[in-house]
Amino acid sequence: MSGSSTIDIPRNVLDAVRKFRLKPSSHLTALVFKIDKATLTLGLEETLDSGLTSLPDLLEELPENSPRFVVVNYKLNHRDGRISYPLFLLYWAPQTSSLEQSTLYASALSNFSVQADVAKVIDVRDPDVSPESIDQRLGA
Repeated sequence: MSGSSTIDIPRNVLDAVRKFRLKPSSHLTALVFKIDKATLTLGLEETLDSGLTSLPDLLEELPENSPRFVVVNYKLNHRDGRISYPLFLLYWAPQTSSLEQSTLYASALSNFSVQADVAKVIDVRDPDVSPESIDQRLGA
């Protein structure tokens, strides 16, 4: 168990993020994490590394009524012409989630971002969020 967090973040979860960070990719890839309510443990639900061409594609893969943490490797086109591939934590919190689930994920968000060493956190509640708004939040 880690610190005063409401959930346990096993070593294998942090190892998966570390390996993901070191794996080069020229396209959108993501790790989707889910909290097991029974054990209050964070686990890797799935790896999305093919078939995703845009952020809307990624959001379509996420559940409509349940929060998730998603570590994303994203192609970012800067206004000055540079391209970078930032790693960020997407906190998927659809408005249709139960209050209990939303509270559980919100209470674990900061601890997970610190332990996973992912400094940029983007909170998304609407599946229709524009890629431009994500680019802007990432500093493009």
